[in-house]
Amino acid sequence: MRSLPFCQYDAFTRTPLQGNPCAIIYDADDLAEHEMQALALEMNLSETSFVMGSAVADFRFRYFTPAEEIPLAGHPTIATVASLVESGRLKLSGDSIQISVELTAGVIDVDVVRDDGAVPTIVMEQKQPEFLRTYDAADVMPAFCLTSNDALESVPIRTVSTGTPQVMIPVRGHEVLRRAQLDIARYRVLKDTGDFFSPHLFCLDGFTVEGDTSARHFGLPPDTLEDPFTGSATGGMAAYLWRYGLIDSPIFVAEQGHWMGRPGRASVEIKGPPDAIQSVRVGGTAVKVVEGSVFLP
Repeated sequence: MRSLPFCQYDAFTRTPLQGNPCAIIYDADDLAEHEMQALALEMNLSETSFVMGSAVADFRFRYFTPAEEIPLAGHPTIATVASLVESGRLKLSGDSIQISVELTAGVIDVDVVRDDGAVPTIVMEQKQPEFLRTYDAADVMPAFCLTSNDALESVPIRTVSTGTPQVMIPVRGHEVLRRAQLDIARYRVLKDTGDFFSPHLFCLDGFTVEGDTSARHFGLPPDTLEDPFTGSATGGMAAYLWRYGLIDSPIFVAEQGHWMGRPGRASVEIKGPPDAIQSVRVGGTAVKVVEGSVFLP
């Protein structure tokens, strides 16, 4: 019987049992891909992170949902780097450090800043955004039990990728966002014929006075039906908002998960002008809630 150390962190929050939970399994270099997938299904969270060595970066992380590997994800990056700092596997020199992380989507930079002397803020720099396929609202909105009139006018529904392609679905406001629910049969057809990993519905009001945007993010079983906070899609959403002139500042606060009882918050910064975005930085904190070992044959 093999054992590997693991922990679980809640990301995009400072409060246990809020934000988005992520299981983190260390020393995963010798795990086969099917073992990682089986462990992610066992953990039954949005994503499970596997930490290993890298020949091209400081660390290599692989992320799996219960159903499949995801090339780039936000909350596992925040959670995993926070866990490396707290466990002593990553040493801070002073109050900040920048590391490189090899993901399936490529190598990214991650900054760690201990700005309050205690809980570090982790900021990931996502890939240069790609603006992909556009969709007709009449084809998309019924998959979420909504109508074309619920979509925000004058901007397209469009897939954006900052490492993982997510379809961006801007809606008119909180009333529409609250009504959204997945029509699984219709959504399966949409996803099977689409170019995206998952859908991100959002509006231009925060859940709280500190927030600038609110969002919901859906999935199909065995993945979670709704994600508490989606860092990769927050990056794509930021690029979309900036590209289509829906925000006045390239720096804002994104909120998600409040109606699930798991509120999360990210700081977001877009680098570059709207017509030539270079990258998106998504930052947040994370807190440990579980620690132990996993056992494998």
